[in-house]
Amino acid sequence: MAETTRSATKAAPARTTRRARGTKASGPTAGAAKNGAARAVNGAAPGGPAESAETLVAYYRQMLLIRRFEERAARAYTEAKIGGYCHLNLGEEATVVGLMAALRPTDYLFTNYREHGYALAKGISAERVMAELYGRSTGVSKGWGGSMHLFDAEARLLGGYGIVGGQVPLAAGAALAVSYKGGDEVVMCHMGDGTTAIGAFHESLNIAGLWDLPVVFVVINNGLGMGTTVEHSAAEPELYRRGAAYRMESVRVDGTDVVAVRDAARVAVERARAESKPYLLETVSPRLKGHSVVDPARYRSKEEKEALKAADPLARMALELEEAGILSHDDRDRLDAEVTAAIDAAAAFADESPAPEVSTLFDYTYATPVPGELRRLPADPVFSS
Repeated sequence: MAETTRSATKAAPARTTRRARGTKASGPTAGAAKNGAARAVNGAAPGGPAESAETLVAYYRQMLLIRRFEERAARAYTEAKIGGYCHLNLGEEATVVGLMAALRPTDYLFTNYREHGYALAKGISAERVMAELYGRSTGVSKGWGGSMHLFDAEARLLGGYGIVGGQVPLAAGAALAVSYKGGDEVVMCHMGDGTTAIGAFHESLNIAGLWDLPVVFVVINNGLGMGTTVEHSAAEPELYRRGAAYRMESVRVDGTDVVAVRDAARVAVERARAESKPYLLETVSPRLKGHSVVDPARYRSKEEKEALKAADPLARMALELEEAGILSHDDRDRLDAEVTAAIDAAAAFADESPAPEVSTLFDYTYATPVPGELRRLPADPVFSS
């Protein structure tokens, strides 16, 4: 499993510090990895103002919402209510919430196929996301996208992509459009660790570095490319260091700490916004389950599974909030009941929603009408009578 930068010592929020590790690649070669500014669990820089209890509870609630949503999605998949592929954010909730907390509503997001939590944290309702997983017309992609292809232009979620790395060049292109128009939006593009091995990753980082594009590339390093460890597939397993090849500032952060992720992402996003400079952020976020719903993860040992359970970001944050006197056990139970009820309602909404009409299948093939566009369905005659 990839090394993380989080201290192994458990403590309450007011007492624990996190550090991000990074390189500042402003010259021909990157500098050696060094410790960044320390951050308290409560989000304050040393000596700075404390994070409010309300903010921490709001982060915890979002993480809990994602956890319960993904658990319900896994159940629905076994009930054959969700078809195709289904990849979950279980164990990555702190990374998801921290990253989205650093963005403005006007910033753009490109994701890969593990994107349910990002849609929720971007403000899309659980009903619309669940309905899309069920393939219903009330879903964010009107039922035609499914689990891997969520899209909402209003929320500026510009798609989940099933092809590994397919979103990376598109994110660079969106950042070029922002730069060309003189806007102040930032594009965030997240990907798995396996994406760093493909050509499009390097080509996109190179272009972003050459053209000073306002894009933040985020590598969600869960230690495994499907079933192969990063150490066995990457000559340099500390993936943030790859930014040095493009003179790009980069950092690695503990992805199980929501505040540490948020703070690191804020630095990256504001650099992209203020200076129109790309940034590479790596979050170390082990997933709790297999690559997809149907993957039993037999490649993990019993010891690895126990370590993952101990590193569960939701359970750890719950304990820290309780030890800090912010959220009691009863408060957590009440919050869990509220969130579970909301997810139950989302599942009921999806169940009751209609499937899309077959006639709408080609409605969004092109952004504008195209002469001679083929709209023939399978088994339709090639020539009309």
